[in-house]
Amino acid sequence: MTKADIVNEIAKNTGIDKTTVLTTVEAFIETVKGSLAKKENVYLRGFGSFVVKQRAQKTARNISKNTTIIIPAHSIPSFKPSKAFSALVK
Repeated sequence: MTKADIVNEIAKNTGIDKTTVLTTVEAFIETVKGSLAKKENVYLRGFGSFVVKQRAQKTARNISKNTTIIIPAHSIPSFKPSKAFSALVK
Protein backbone atom coordinates (compact mmCIF):
# COMPACT_ATOMS: atom_id res chain seq x y z
CA MET A 1 0.00 0.00 0.00
CA THR A 2 1.38 3.38 -1.00
CA LYS A 3 0.81 6.82 0.48
CA ALA A 4 -1.67 7.53 -2.33
CA ASP A 5 -3.59 4.36 -1.45
CA ILE A 6 -3.71 5.40 2.20
CA VAL A 7 -4.98 8.87 1.27
CA ASN A 8 -7.67 7.38 -1.00
CA GLU A 9 -8.80 4.92 1.69
CA ILE A 10 -9.02 7.59 4.41
CA ALA A 11 -10.86 9.98 2.07
CA LYS A 12 -13.33 7.25 1.14
CA ASN A 13 -13.95 6.20 4.76
CA THR A 14 -14.28 9.71 6.22
CA GLY A 15 -15.74 11.74 3.37
CA ILE A 16 -12.96 14.33 3.66
CA ASP A 17 -11.49 15.56 0.37
CA LYS A 18 -8.20 14.02 -0.76
CA THR A 19 -6.15 17.22 -0.63
CA THR A 20 -6.96 17.72 3.05
CA VAL A 21 -6.19 14.08 3.83
CA LEU A 22 -2.91 14.27 1.89
CA THR A 23 -1.88 17.40 3.77
CA THR A 24 -2.70 15.72 7.09
CA VAL A 25 -0.83 12.52 6.24
CA GLU A 26 2.24 14.45 5.10
CA ALA A 27 2.13 16.62 8.24
CA PHE A 28 1.98 13.44 10.35
CA ILE A 29 4.99 11.97 8.53
CA GLU A 30 6.99 15.19 8.90
CA THR A 31 6.13 15.39 12.61
CA VAL A 32 7.32 11.83 13.21
CA LYS A 33 10.53 12.42 11.23
CA GLY A 34 11.18 15.67 13.08
CA SER A 35 10.69 14.03 16.47
CA LEU A 36 13.01 11.15 15.59
CA ALA A 37 15.62 13.62 14.27
CA LYS A 38 15.56 15.28 17.72
CA LYS A 39 15.95 11.77 19.24
CA GLU A 40 12.42 11.86 20.69
CA ASN A 41 10.42 8.64 20.46
CA VAL A 42 6.82 8.63 19.17
CA TYR A 43 4.30 6.34 20.90
CA LEU A 44 0.92 5.53 19.29
CA ARG A 45 -1.15 3.41 21.65
CA GLY A 46 -2.62 0.36 19.93
CA PHE A 47 -0.41 0.82 16.86
CA GLY A 48 3.25 0.92 17.87
CA SER A 49 6.27 3.04 18.63
CA PHE A 50 8.71 4.86 16.40
CA VAL A 51 11.95 4.82 18.38
CA VAL A 52 15.56 5.86 17.89
CA LYS A 53 17.99 3.01 18.49
CA GLN A 54 21.67 3.47 19.21
CA ARG A 55 24.20 1.34 17.34
CA ALA A 56 27.59 0.89 18.96
CA GLN A 57 30.89 1.38 17.16
CA LYS A 58 32.05 -1.78 15.42
CA THR A 59 34.83 -3.11 13.26
CA ALA A 60 33.94 -4.40 9.80
CA ARG A 61 35.80 -5.68 6.77
CA ASN A 62 35.84 -4.29 3.26
CA ILE A 63 36.09 -7.56 1.36
CA SER A 64 36.87 -6.01 -2.03
CA LYS A 65 39.92 -4.13 -0.70
CA ASN A 66 40.71 -6.64 2.07
CA THR A 67 40.90 -3.90 4.70
CA THR A 68 39.42 -3.37 8.13
CA ILE A 69 37.22 -0.33 8.69
CA ILE A 70 35.64 1.13 11.81
CA ILE A 71 31.96 1.98 11.64
CA PRO A 72 31.29 4.76 14.18
CA ALA A 73 28.44 4.69 16.68
CA HIS A 74 25.23 6.04 15.20
CA SER A 75 21.46 6.28 15.66
CA ILE A 76 18.84 4.61 13.47
CA PRO A 77 15.04 4.94 13.35
CA SER A 78 13.02 1.83 14.16
CA PHE A 79 9.38 0.81 14.47
CA LYS A 80 8.12 -1.56 17.13
CA PRO A 81 4.50 -2.68 16.66
CA SER A 82 2.20 -2.94 19.69
CA LYS A 83 1.17 -6.36 21.00
CA ALA A 84 -2.39 -5.88 19.70
CA PHE A 85 -1.10 -4.92 16.24
CA SER A 86 1.29 -7.88 16.15
CA ALA A 87 -1.50 -10.24 17.18
CA LEU A 88 -3.76 -8.87 14.45
CA VAL A 89 -1.12 -9.47 11.76
CA LYS A 90 -0.40 -13.03 12.96
